[in-house]
Amino acid sequence: MKKVLIYCVILILISGCKTVSKKVDAASEEEQKKLSRFLNKSTDELKIEFGKPDFIEVANSKNKIFVYYDSKFKIKCERRFEIENSKVVGYSSKNCW
Repeated sequence: MKKVLIYCVILILISGCKTVSKKVDAASEEEQKKLSRFLNKSTDELKIEFGKPDFIEVANSKNKIFVYYDSKFKIKCERRFEIENSKVVGYSSKNCW
């Protein structure tokens, strides 16, 4: 009887993890779609959407990196946009849902 109960609990945990994983994957895909809209757009359009960058770095290639921070549920989200000649040429995001 105990073995059956243990197997049921394990099965529930595994299926719950798959559900969470699917939701995270869907949210990450949505984030990528949102950020990809800014490729080859001007920094003005980026600032309209996200506001003034929290931090600006200068990369080795002398491109600028606009860094935006956000926080949801005490999880720090970081979005980075690479800027070349006032145009967005690349992006990345970390912990953004």
